[in-house]
Order: sequence, then structure tokens, then C-alpha cells
Amino acid sequence: MRASFRKSYGGFATLRIVEVGIPSVGATEILVRVMASSVSRTDSGVLRGKPWVFRFFTGLIRPRFTATGTDFSGIVESVGASVSKFSVGDRVYGFRDTGLGSHVEYLAVDVKEAVLTIPESASFHDAVALTEGAFYAVNFREKVDLNSDSRVLVIGATGGIGSSLTQILAAEGIWVDVVAPAAHAELVSRLGAKTCFDIGDTAALESGEIYDVVFDSVGKSRFVTCAPAIKPGGAYLSSELGNHAENLYLPIVTKFFRKKKVLFPIPTDISGSLEQVRNLNESGKFSSVIDREFALEDISAAFEFVEKGQKVGTVILTIS
Repeated sequence: MRASFRKSYGGFATLRIVEVGIPSVGATEILVRVMASSVSRTDSGVLRGKPWVFRFFTGLIRPRFTATGTDFSGIVESVGASVSKFSVGDRVYGFRDTGLGSHVEYLAVDVKEAVLTIPESASFHDAVALTEGAFYAVNFREKVDLNSDSRVLVIGATGGIGSSLTQILAAEGIWVDVVAPAAHAELVSRLGAKTCFDIGDTAALESGEIYDVVFDSVGKSRFVTCAPAIKPGGAYLSSELGNHAENLYLPIVTKFFRKKKVLFPIPTDISGSLEQVRNLNESGKFSSVIDREFALEDISAAFEFVEKGQKVGTVILTIS
């Protein structure tokens, strides 16, 4: 079978496609013929081993998996002796933020991982767009107390996390303003945004203390610049560590010394998060946002595009 391959941490230029054997399955595993995967910022972190703390989960010296990939969708080809949850022919998808080695044609995955059946109306491409960004978005949302009277600002609403978060909040009836390129104002409006501020437009942060929460889904802002727009008792959350890893220590500092808090969500329940999003998708309240597709052979180009930071939603890697 074809598989992505790298010997060590590094950039996308180190990736190549090789022929390897199809894996056998253990008692609690299923063999999936992978139809699609995605390339995301998480994948880039796993590829490069950055930030360095990532390596405690992906391998300290060299990558745990020679293949890249954190998510997949496909068809169950065989099941282990102890597997009863899935059957041959099932359409499934899954995700693990520290890597699955899923940029391959066939993947052996333990059913203890976050593996779900694909919604009937969803394609294989749609399914992988319900994983990485949606997972982080759910964990962002669960970190704060919000209600229908709350007002939220999402920075970076066209990315995988931001587009997912906008939909999740809107589904709850929460007022959502966003920062996104003006060219995509129509898209974010369809996702549920009330107002779209263009990139570089400071109006959202200069309108006074009107937001209960500011979510930065791309890690381009700082608490100090967003604080003037946050209500007393409100919070700032970012998907990145921030300048000099400030988003790791500011939650401690602001907890005791400021009326406005910094929170840094550490995601845990992958299966529960994916199930929430699948339920929203099945009820028509969450749609996959797909930017473009790349073939497995063009995996380096896919990573290069993602690392430019201009993708809208999910970048798909077509495997089969």
C-alpha cells in the first residue's frame, strides 16, 4: 500500500510516498481502507515536532509514526476477534490529535480510539471535516459559561476551528461576531455570524467592553490587545501558546489579579467531542467547510498550502 513517510521531524519537503505492507489487525483493532484524510495545523505540528512540548506525545527524539496524519474516513475491511462495535463494510471516521499515522491507504486502528460511524448523509470528505477543527472548537466552548444573552467574538472564523466554533455557538442561539477576510463575509454569515470584521479592522476591539468571551482560533492576537473589548468577568481564549508562551501562565495570573481572565483549554474527550459535532451535523446545525483537495501524491503541496495560514475550513487529502 502507499503511505506517507518521514524518518525524523522536519518540514514538508522531507515527506515522500512509499510502498509498505498492509498492516494486520489485533484483537481490538479494525482495518480501515482510508478514503480521505485532512491536513491541518495539528498535522503540521506533528510533522515538525513543534511546539517542542508536542514531542512528549508524538515521540521525543523521532516521530512515533513514520506516516503523518491525525484523522481518517474510510471503510472497514476487517475486524479483530474482540471487536463487536463495527462490522466489515461500515463507513467510519476517527481522529487523534497526537497522530494516527493515517496518511496511508490502509490503517489498523484500535476501537478504543475515537472512531465513529459516518453520518448517513455525509461523504468521506465531509466526515474528516468533522474532526480536528470541530474537536478543538467543542473544547473551547466547554471552557466557558455562555447563554443566549452572551456575545462572543471569534477571531479567525474561516479556519477549521473558527468555522466550527462559529456554527456551534450559533446553534445555541449565541450572538457571534467574527474577524475574517471580507471576501468570506458571506460564508461566515451562513455559518451564523452576525457581523464580520475584516482582517486588520480594529473596530471589534475598539467598541468597548461588549464581549463575554473573545476566542482566538488562529493564535494571531494577544490578551493585552483584546482585553478592552471584554466585559468584566469575561474571558480570552487562544488556540496557541502565544508570545513567549504567555497563554500558559496568564490563566494563573489573571485568575487572582484581574477581572478578565485568560483560559487555555487542554482538550481531552475526543470521542465525546466528535459525537457532539456528529449530532449537530445530523440535525442540520453543523456543516463541513472544505477548502480544497489534494491527492496523496501531492501531500507536500498540501502541507505547504496549510502552513501559509490562508485555508478556509478543511484541506482534504484524497487517499483512495
